This record gives sequence, structure tokens and C-alpha cells, in this order.
Amino acid sequence: MGDVRAIVVAGNGINCEMEMAHACRLGGFEQVDICFIYDILRGEVDPEDYHLLCLPGGFLDGDDLGSAKAAAVTWRYSILPDGHELADSVFHFIEQGKLILGCCNGFQLLVKLGLLPALDMVYFDQHVTLTQNDSGRFEDRWVNLVVNPKTPCVFLDGIDRLYLPVRHGEGKLVVGSDEVLSKMRQRQLIALRYATANGEPTMSYPANPNGSIDAIAGICDESGRVFGLMPHPEAFLHYTNYPQWQRHKTMPEEGQGVAVFRNAYQYLKKRF
Repeated sequence: MGDVRAIVVAGNGINCEMEMAHACRLGGFEQVDICFIYDILRGEVDPEDYHLLCLPGGFLDGDDLGSAKAAAVTWRYSILPDGHELADSVFHFIEQGKLILGCCNGFQLLVKLGLLPALDMVYFDQHVTLTQNDSGRFEDRWVNLVVNPKTPCVFLDGIDRLYLPVRHGEGKLVVGSDEVLSKMRQRQLIALRYATANGEPTMSYPANPNGSIDAIAGICDESGRVFGLMPHPEAFLHYTNYPQWQRHKTMPEEGQGVAVFRNAYQYLKKRF
């Protein structure tokens, strides 16, 4: 087995690429590269040379047309110098059994690009969206999260609970129809939910910071290899990231977010 490689996409308002790259390294990835979207569009970087595609948080294209909508159009319809569509490259990436992770703005991109929830394994067909928080304002706070024990999401293997920060203005997940929500529930695609301190999924503010339906904080596709979430696992990599770390001197040195990236690495290491 060779090195397991991760690519972190930056540019056009993304601002969490450094933290995301550091999280990948802590998770075990032997090669981690940050590249600008224009490097991909010019054909200078090929995402298919990597095993994990990371879409970090930020304010893509200034959130014009809604968070990540303009970027979704770029990813869906751009033609690469070799004549292939970028969307075809992304689809082939998924077909090869590789992983995609989108956090916050990256989650918004995956949703609006139609890579999540990808019902019936049909990609680039949008069924859900992320819109303005019920509070009507930007939310910057730490939240309790509970993992669906039946989720196929490989990033959450062996994880029951998480405590991570959110920082977003458009994090409320809404679905196109009751049928879509029913399928997501039946197929266990709702991977992560906002919860109370006791681990119970909740719709109550501020534990649910945006009013997301069914307390949804993160979803995956049916393969479990494409995962998007509004909270930031890359923002809790060391105990000093925790807001009250000085009051909890016995905390583990490693932050809870590292486990998400280590799961990705271990999954890929066994297969490539």
C-alpha cells in the first residue's frame, strides 16, 4: 500500500483550509496538499490523484445566490482543458471508492451540487438545501452532537457523541418533500444530529442552532463515503481549542475532531 493522499480545496472565500489540512495530517494522511480551485480548473491539479477530497468552510463567492450556490454551478458545469467536465471527474472519484468530506460551506456545496444525499445513488440531483438560520443571525457556538448508530458513514465509525463548534448563517437543512425525508430516515443517511447535553436529538434553540429539520447536523450518501456536516471537526483538534479547557485539566490532549479524519484515513489505508 502506498501513501494515502488528501486534497484540500481553497480559494474564492474559503477560509478553513489550513485547519482542514492539519486535521488530515493528524488523522494519519501521508500527503496533504492545499490547492486552489483554479488549479483544478486549469488542469494543473487532478483530484483523482488523491483519495480524500476535502471541501472546507468559509464564504464561497461571498455567498452570492445563497451559500455555495455559485460554486456549485462552477463544479457542475466547468469544462477542463482535456475536454472532460469537472463533474465527471468528481463522479469517477466517487466510483473509485474514494471519500469526500464537506464541512460548513463545504457541506452547503455538496448539497447544492447534488452530491448529498444522492438518493438511489443518483448524483448531481438536488433534493435538499441549507438556508438561513431560524434565529435570523449568524450562529457561533459549540454544540452537542449525537451519531446515528446505524449510519453507513465511514467518517463516524465508532463515534457516539461529538462536541464541536458551529459558525454559520445558513445552516438550516430543509428537504424538497416528505418523501425525501422518509428515504433519508429509512436508509440511515441522517448521520449526525444536534442534541442536548444528555445526547437526545433536539429542535430547541440554541442546542439546535439553526432549526434544521429532524435536528439534522450532517448527512451522508448511501455508500457512506460522501459526508457533509455543518459543525467543524477541524476546529477541535487539540484540547486547547475547547472553550473551557482551563477548567478541564484532565481532558485528553487530542480534540474530538481528529477521530473523524482518522476514520477516513484508516478506511482508505485498507483499500488503496
